[in-house]
This record gives sequence, C-alpha cells and structure tokens, in this order.
Amino acid sequence: MSKKYAVNKTINQINERIRAKKAVVLNAREMSNLVRSRGKVKAASEVDVVTTGTFSPMCSSAALFNIGQQPPMIKTHKLWLNGVPCYSGLAAVDALIGATEPAEDDPLNKVYPGKFKYGGGHVIEDLVRGRSVRLKATAYQTDCYPRTSLEKDITLAELRNAWLFNPRNAYQNYNCAINLTNKIKYTYMGPLRANMGNINFATAGELSPLFNDPYFMTIGLGTKIFLGGGVGYVLGSGTQHNPSPPRNERGIPKMPAGTLMVKGDLKQMNPRFLRGISYAGYGCSISVGLGIPIPVLNEDIAWYTGVSDADIDMPVIDYGHDYGAGKSNILKYLKFSELKSGEVELFDKKIPTVPLTSYSMSLEIADMLKEWIEQGEFLLTEHQEKIESN
Repeated sequence: MSKKYAVNKTINQINERIRAKKAVVLNAREMSNLVRSRGKVKAASEVDVVTTGTFSPMCSSAALFNIGQQPPMIKTHKLWLNGVPCYSGLAAVDALIGATEPAEDDPLNKVYPGKFKYGGGHVIEDLVRGRSVRLKATAYQTDCYPRTSLEKDITLAELRNAWLFNPRNAYQNYNCAINLTNKIKYTYMGPLRANMGNINFATAGELSPLFNDPYFMTIGLGTKIFLGGGVGYVLGSGTQHNPSPPRNERGIPKMPAGTLMVKGDLKQMNPRFLRGISYAGYGCSISVGLGIPIPVLNEDIAWYTGVSDADIDMPVIDYGHDYGAGKSNILKYLKFSELKSGEVELFDKKIPTVPLTSYSMSLEIADMLKEWIEQGEFLLTEHQEKIESN
C-alpha cells in the first residue's frame, strides 16, 4: 500500500504552476530555514520546488565533440586540442577530451616549472569562452578517408557538435583531507601541509544537490538540470556510485556515496560555470557548476530538502599515510557547519579549513535556477529510471 501524505503533488501539477508563473520556489538554504521554523507539512503545502547548486572541482568530466569533415576526408587516429591529447577511437571525426588530461607541451610548465599543468579542463573553458584552440590530427590512409593529417585553429562554433559529457559529478558527500606526515603532500584535494597544517574539503553543504534528495526520490534518468550555465540532463548514476552507504538519522551518507552521470550542450554553456583548474604539484581538472531542482511532492521530500549544514557529517581521512595506500580509516567526523566556520579542532589542535567548493557560486547557481523556474523558462521532468539507493 502506498504511503498516505497530507500533501501530495505531481510534477505535472507543479509544471502548470510554473507555466502560469505561480510556482513557489525556494533555494535550499531558504527551504532549510522554512522546514525548521514551520515544519515539513506546512513547507510541503507552501513550496513547489527547491533549487540546489554546487560549483566544485569535478575531475570525471569531459567534452565529446565532432570536428566535421572538409575535403579530402579524414578518419582521425590521433588528435590534440592545444596540445592536449584527445581520444579519437570512435567514428571518423568524433573525439573526447578529458578534463584531467595534461598537455604534452604544457604552456603553464614554462611559467611554473613542474608546479601547474594546463589540460583538458582549460581547453573546455577556452572553447566555451569563444577562444580559438589549435586542432592537430593524424590519420592512417584508407580509400574512403585519404587525408593523413590536419592542423588548424578552431572555435566551439565551428565544431559540428560538442557536448559536456561527465561520467561522475555531484558526489554525495566526500572526504575531508588532512596530512599526518611531516612532509607536504600534493593531492587532488589540493596541497596538504605537514603535521595537520590544514584540512581541505569539497561540498556545498545544505545547497548540495544530493544532500537534498539523499534517496534519489526525484532524481534519475532524464532529470533536467542546470549544467555549466546551460541546460543539461541526468543520464543515471555515475561511476563509483555507492547506493548503500552508512547514513545518519537524516539519510545523509557518512562517506562518499551517490554520484551522477550528466550531459549538456557545450554550445549553450557559460564560462563562468566551467573553469579549468590546476593543483600545485598534482595536475589539472575542471570546476563545474551544477544545479538540480527538487520538486516538493510531499512532506517526506520537504523534510529532506530541509537539511542544514549542521546535519552533514563529513569523514576525515589522512591523505599522508592512508589514502595513497588504499586505506580509508576515518579519523573523525566533522560537521559541515564546523568546516564552514574556517577552523576546527582535531586532536587538541586548531586547524584552518580550506574549501575547494565555492559556496557563493553554489548559491548563485541555486538562485539562477530559481529565477529560471519562477519566470516560466525551466520546466521539471519526470525521471524515466530510478537511481539505485538504499
């Protein structure tokens, strides 16, 4: 028997209110305050949609593109954009560039020898900014594809097709990284100073999409989202998706858990929300802006979207000894609200905290998505396949 709710809405009903510009939309921070002050039933009856947002490094990101043909025809075998190797083992002129692939002739290395790297994430940002990038391709000759090389400058507008295609984004909780050794460690979580000199963390807390729908009640295949400043879609669970993590009483995972695979048209995106980045001593990546609308269909969903920073437990992992050795010994759990304060106490030592996620940009994304919905420009979609979660 299905559960009885005091409030029970459908996405179609909410979309009718959006079309009429009558939908009540709150960002996740506003919803957290409302649920705590007025309760989940009242919040469910008053609010139609909660908007979330995150702007954070997302290494498992890529651009899938087609360079088009020009006489004589070519079947690319190897391909580079601005010196960054792309994967071209697809069709004749399809290729994929990964965000963490470094350039072979690294321009940043000339300025900062051995410290910073230019890579695929920077190429993606350059394309979205409208800049020309240098395309170089080599090929083996066939009767139908006689050309063996191609080199030219190209822009995003000149690419026949280009999509952001990200296998793993929007991690549902993640490690806080610390270093217990007496030597600095250079990691994908940023530089970690010796002897617990800093703790680095990455999440938008109560704004983060998957904290607001921890059991994937509304998010699944076909969910329409904000991606890189444009419109994107969820394709399903991402790589390394963990559907059954230990959770606290609000359903928040106590370790890295759910992930999403997403896509969107790169030509619609905004470089403000796609930034190539480089970590000193580690490598390159990209920061991605991603926001998801949560339809408030009933009071259970209202309750989950009422999550606050104080509800979120984040595991502290030693990246000096443990992480590289394949261990995940949890030293302690810290509340996101503690981390957000700028300083925490751990093992009787006060330690500065360093966010890799921009909270202000995450809020900007949630508010931009809120505005799109309020203006009737963004309708919600029913997911066509559920993402596994226990």
